[in-house]
Amino acid sequence: MKLLVFDTCFNKTYIVLRKDNEVIAHKTIESNEENYHSAYLIPEIINILKDKKLLIKDIDAIGVNIGPGSFTGIRAGITIARVFAQQANIKLIGIPSAEILAKINKSETKTLVITDARKNKVYISLYNEKGDAVINPKLEEKEKIFEYIKKPICIITDKSIGEYLKENNIDSILYEENDNNFGLYLSELCYKKLKDNNSDFNWAKVKPLYIQQPSITKPKESINV
Repeated sequence: MKLLVFDTCFNKTYIVLRKDNEVIAHKTIESNEENYHSAYLIPEIINILKDKKLLIKDIDAIGVNIGPGSFTGIRAGITIARVFAQQANIKLIGIPSAEILAKINKSETKTLVITDARKNKVYISLYNEKGDAVINPKLEEKEKIFEYIKKPICIITDKSIGEYLKENNIDSILYEENDNNFGLYLSELCYKKLKDNNSDFNWAKVKPLYIQQPSITKPKESINV
């Protein structure tokens, strides 16, 4: 089974190509002065497939991060994944970003994933010792974080929320400061779901996980002079 996954929701783009349980290619792309990192997704996918003498139609399934995360990244990744899966008539698996972040926890404890959602709110989710979701990603008031912290627990978060927790004498792991390849985590999760799940993984069912809608700037009303 050949599995292609890509993740554009974090501050880098990750691309991984697997054959069964073996990673045969992976690429991490950072933004530069000219373009946001997701702008390089398609060219790099083409390069990886070309290097392995493969076409999209040779891939058995595609996996993608569905968010929450960068709205630009979510749209880019899922749009490309859906087009590839539809055109090649192959399976598409969507994985929430919090489930990917939970893979950072290597201990045998529950994992609480908290990320900043702005406006004094957070995205929060809880996973058990096996990595299964106990609380699916949802929007919560920032001050209610402490209601979810019941030790022993591993907290995965970002710099903003990490500082807030530190002020309250609570330790956490900042995902930005760890050298994690989220593409590899995504590929592991997708491969497991393909083996464990009998779903058809229809591309049309994979949609962005917009827990809160993107901010839309309304055009200013014209003033008659």
